[in-house]
Amino acid sequence: MRSWLAVVALATVATGALVADAAQAQADAARPAAQRLTLERIFAAPDLGGQQPRSLKLSPDGRLLTFLRPRADDRFRLDLWARDTATGQERMLVDSTRVGSGAALSEAEKMQRERARIGALTGIIRYDWSPDGRQLLVPADGDLYLAGLDGATRRLTEVKGGVLNGEVSPRGGFVSYVRDQNLWLQPLAGGAARALTQGGGGTVHFGEAEFVAQEEMDRRTGYWWSPDDRYVAVERFDEAPVQVFTRAAIGAAGTEIYQQRYPAAGTPNVAVELHVMRADGKGQVKVDLGTDPDIYLARVDWLPDGSALLVQRENRSQTRLDVLRVDPATGKATPLFSETAAPRSWINLTDSYRALADGGLLWRSERDGYGHLWLLRAGRWTQLTKGPWVVTGLVAVDEAAGKVYFMANKDDVLEQQLYVVPLAGGTPERLTERGWQNNVTADGAAQRFLVTRSNPNQPPQVYLADAAGKRLAWVNENRVEGDHPYAPYLAAHRPVTFGTIKAEDGSDLHWQMVTPKLEPGKRYPVFFQHYGGPGPQNVARDWKNPLIQHIVDRGWIYFELDNRGSANRGVEFESAIWHAMGTVEVADQRAGATYLKTLGYVDPKRIATYGWSYGGYMSLKMIEADPGLYAAAISGAPVTDWHLYDSHYTERYMGDPRTDAAAYDTSRAVRDPKRITTPLLLLHGMADDNVFLDNSTKVAAALQAADMPFDLMFYPGKTHSAVRDIHVWTTIERFLDAHVGSGPK
Repeated sequence: MRSWLAVVALATVATGALVADAAQAQADAARPAAQRLTLERIFAAPDLGGQQPRSLKLSPDGRLLTFLRPRADDRFRLDLWARDTATGQERMLVDSTRVGSGAALSEAEKMQRERARIGALTGIIRYDWSPDGRQLLVPADGDLYLAGLDGATRRLTEVKGGVLNGEVSPRGGFVSYVRDQNLWLQPLAGGAARALTQGGGGTVHFGEAEFVAQEEMDRRTGYWWSPDDRYVAVERFDEAPVQVFTRAAIGAAGTEIYQQRYPAAGTPNVAVELHVMRADGKGQVKVDLGTDPDIYLARVDWLPDGSALLVQRENRSQTRLDVLRVDPATGKATPLFSETAAPRSWINLTDSYRALADGGLLWRSERDGYGHLWLLRAGRWTQLTKGPWVVTGLVAVDEAAGKVYFMANKDDVLEQQLYVVPLAGGTPERLTERGWQNNVTADGAAQRFLVTRSNPNQPPQVYLADAAGKRLAWVNENRVEGDHPYAPYLAAHRPVTFGTIKAEDGSDLHWQMVTPKLEPGKRYPVFFQHYGGPGPQNVARDWKNPLIQHIVDRGWIYFELDNRGSANRGVEFESAIWHAMGTVEVADQRAGATYLKTLGYVDPKRIATYGWSYGGYMSLKMIEADPGLYAAAISGAPVTDWHLYDSHYTERYMGDPRTDAAAYDTSRAVRDPKRITTPLLLLHGMADDNVFLDNSTKVAAALQAADMPFDLMFYPGKTHSAVRDIHVWTTIERFLDAHVGSGPK
């Protein structure tokens, strides 16, 4: 099994694959015959990766581990469960079918869920513990419920149109939520709810995060409690300056028209303010965010003692991030320090920072070219981690023991591992096992850790570990045996191999590949998937979507490559796409296709390329740049003109179109429709509120005007998540069968 994870040398990859096939054939002979993995089974319940707990949290006293679990008959509907950490016994705490009114979700909540990419989920999608550990706050169907440890629930709100962003205050005195675009408080012990803010309505919102904060800045809330329940910091934003787009959500039974305020690149953003007030509504002050109104409110946090706020203010061009200390009684802001982007680059926002009880501040910075942890204390900076690798997340801090726990790719760029380093500085120690991709959370005392891990041969597992990384107990061992959903298909499971090729600038480009059992003398078509945009790292030693195994079972080689611009490789690698979207990524994917054509088992005339969202954009750019290189292309929900996409994302990489017009013109998906000679399938959800349908209709119109043939499939009522629809994949398969052909020749 370890050999499947080894990086395959470029010069010996063909031989290595055939040797692996011989070993695999011997192993397969000893296993039961495998079932065929169909599309119908992939999209059915239960999930082939096994039941995966979501939103795992330890109770304040540590006695219970709570999580959301999909129902056996509906993998998208979640219930709230609890596990006794001492005995391991589990029980359903709240049955999602027994709470909620069944009311339709408000448009605001639908959009919040879409921003969080959980629009398909139903039932209980989030919850919060009360600080005393006796109750949990459970939102359902737009209202809030309190659940006791015995499972009994009490309805807290009954509001027409529902409420948003419910949470329990840090000391447990209040439940807070957004109602009718104002922030409301309700005593947890009982009593009438009251509005803490007034003036919300129309284009004005209190306590919410604006569109780009949710979609691009990974900030989901618009209010923040002080640790002592004394103050609340509340964002106020006004959408009045934002351009109104008429968006048609075209459904099967009709069309709904939305006048959606959407801050496209180069157009005005919301006007944002930050206010601080006491929990009784008195003493309200406006925070001084500076003289430039065209800024982003990136992050807001309280110091541990509640004496001040830490506010992160980002300039519109995203080249400077100022950290301000704010007096909650006056709103006066004092600059602590600033982060400045490297030349021809930008600031990456992060949640990897922590204000310490002793007055210090842990902070992740890319100032030396890689994301690393620094400690600011008494006005002086100390670098805690260093090297040509990236800290990807701050997990926990144990101030008493002087230890910092963090995630990084120090030992292998394809693996996220948990490390610990002394606050006083020193050599990081790895606490998790090599060969796995990990995600880790911790309790507040940094004594117990929840580790979720997977690799290409094992779907996600969850275990509880101590501060030394020792596994204390399995939460979800998820072994693929017995009645595990993937067990019937395990015998046919094909291994993932990894390797590298060189970019034009000498950078290493990592790839992953899955092949069918290779027959000597046969050549296979390639399903060449890509994303290509900044942000994700897709090539990693983690569990893959079983859809890949289905594609391979149909006789395709699956191949994917992370081009320059992708995450976790350092500032220089990421910044290659600065003001140049659709250039270096296309060149790197071309290098991948060129490499594939050198492999004796690849049919060089049958390489089909596929991508969704940014990947859909890439499909169009790739076939326009290199007619004839690819046998066919699938473009799903593409951004085709960056003028049409939102300000925070687009301007970060491309600049402002009002001053960088040439970069925007060059980056258009189709500049010369006559060059689109590769067979093309264009897909898009007709209710997409993220990448508007206009992006695809613009390309369709250009191709039609040039009399260029292409295939088209639009999905009524579907959003940006239409890719999860089985019909998308049956359509892709029919298209590829018609233009490329499955299986070896």
